[in-house]
Amino acid sequence: MTPQDYVQQKAAASGSSFYYAFLFLPAPRRAAITAFYAFCREVDDVVDEAVDLGVAQTKLAWWQSEVSKAFAGHPSHPATQALMPWTQTYGIEQRQLQAVIEGCQMDLQQTRYLDFAGLQGYCHLVAGVVGEVAAQIFGQTQEQTTQYAHRLGLAFQLTNIIRDVGEDAMRGRIYLPVSELQQFDVKAHELLKREDSAEFRPRFSALMQFQAQRAHRLYDEALSLLPPADRRSQKPGLMMASIYRALLREIERDDFRVLHQRVSLTPLRKLWLAWKVQALGRL
Repeated sequence: MTPQDYVQQKAAASGSSFYYAFLFLPAPRRAAITAFYAFCREVDDVVDEAVDLGVAQTKLAWWQSEVSKAFAGHPSHPATQALMPWTQTYGIEQRQLQAVIEGCQMDLQQTRYLDFAGLQGYCHLVAGVVGEVAAQIFGQTQEQTTQYAHRLGLAFQLTNIIRDVGEDAMRGRIYLPVSELQQFDVKAHELLKREDSAEFRPRFSALMQFQAQRAHRLYDEALSLLPPADRRSQKPGLMMASIYRALLREIERDDFRVLHQRVSLTPLRKLWLAWKVQALGRL
């Protein structure tokens, strides 16, 4: 299997919304973003599949070394082998890949965030930097597009956090800021137990509505930051925004029943939403 085949399979197997946006890109940009996405999945899987903390830390340390060697001209993993030919073409820097790994290391070391400012620091590494690299690959020409990419990445990550509250609780993680749990009188132990009582639901629903409203604000802010000159090149990001925002609205319609189920969109709906942005330019 070639490195290109490997990253293609990795991206397709994930079923991610990102994959549907990649389909509309010209071949070179599609190859670059697919390789970058596969790299991100590899390091993220280290955390998601971690059984032993020490083993996971060792694996992430290996990835740090692998990225350094790859930029020195000696990639050994299929994901970095597929990505390295595109780094100069699209201005991808070692610091950006290392930042993604650093964000995954935070997942091993930290399971709570005291306030939104602290959560934003984590989101910057695992989503903002990813958005930054993606914007470069898509064809960014304006400096302000980086701000758009960071804001959109934050909106995506907050949508993921809302969707995955139950799954994260099963892993002992709570990404919702502690200060906001207190604001809505939701206890950490209730989330970790995935409480579902009639008394708990209104408090949880109010907390989650607060999270969703902030995510919607960030989507609006991101779109307002995108310079008109880059709107065409950044269509893949707009496709992802359309898909992610549809997911967020689906979760809202379901009254945030995310503690015991994972809300998702069908592949056909994702493809339709992506095509609509591509063909009509509408989110």
